[in-house]
Amino acid sequence: MSLESVLIILLVGAICGWLATIVVGQYGFGLLFNIVIGILGGLLGTWLFPKLGIVIGTGLLGSILNGTLGAILILLVVIVFQRIGFMPRRNLR
Repeated sequence: MSLESVLIILLVGAICGWLATIVVGQYGFGLLFNIVIGILGGLLGTWLFPKLGIVIGTGLLGSILNGTLGAILILLVVIVFQRIGFMPRRNLR
C-alpha cells in the first residue's frame, strides 16, 4: 500500500468520523477518535450494507457516505452501552 493510499484512507476516515459525530451529537472526541471511528464505520458499512441489499454508490463520495453511515451505527451502539452502564459517559459539551 502506498503512502498516498494511506493518506486517503486517513482523510476519508476523519471526514466520516467527523460527520458521524455531528449527526449523532457526540462532540469533543478529537481527530484521532474521528479517524478511528470513520475507518471502523467504513469497514462496517462495506460489510453490512451489501448484505442488506443497500447500494450507496462508488467512488470517493460513496466511500464517505458508506463510512459515515457505518460510523453513525457504531456511535449509536456506544451511546446505548453508555446508557445501560457498560461504558462510562463523557460530558464533553
